[in-house]
Amino acid sequence: MTDSPAPPPRRVVRFYWEDFAVGQTREFGHYLVTREAVLDFARQFDPQPFHTDDAAAGQSLFGRLAASGWHTCAMAMRMMCDGYLLDSASLGSPGVERLTWPHPVFPGDVLRMRLTVLASRPLASRPAVGLIRSRSEMLNQEDAVVLTMEGAGFFGRRRPGAPAVTA
Repeated sequence: MTDSPAPPPRRVVRFYWEDFAVGQTREFGHYLVTREAVLDFARQFDPQPFHTDDAAAGQSLFGRLAASGWHTCAMAMRMMCDGYLLDSASLGSPGVERLTWPHPVFPGDVLRMRLTVLASRPLASRPAVGLIRSRSEMLNQEDAVVLTMEGAGFFGRRRPGAPAVTA
C-alpha cells in the first residue's frame, strides 16, 4: 500500500479580467542578475561568445558579459508569474506582438517590471473569458528600459456575461 501524494495547495485567485483596467499600471519584481545565471542560461540556450566568454564579450558591442535577450525574457516571465499571474485567473496568451531589448542586461543588474494595460474586452465567443492587451517593460536599477513587450493575455472573468467595465 502506498500513500497517495497530497493534493496541490488550493490556489487563491486575487485578480480576474475585471481587475485590469485600461490605463492601469502595476510595478513589481526585484530580480538580481547573477553571473552564474547568465552563463548557465547562455550555455544551454544561446551560446554566443558575448554571453559565455569574458574575453569575447569584452570585444563585442556590449563591452562585457551580457545576458541573452531570451534570458531577459525568461526573467521577465518569472517576475510576471510572481507579480500577478500566479495569483490571477490567467488562461494563457495568444502571443507577443512586439519584443525589444533596448539596453543590455549585465550581471549585477537588479531588474523590475512595469505592466500597463492598453486595451481590454470580453471574448464574444466565450463570455467567461476576457482579453487584455498590455505593454510590459523591464527596468534596471538605473531606470534604463532593458525589455519592452506588447502582447495579449486571456483571463477568467469574475462575473461572466456582465457588461464590460471601461475606465
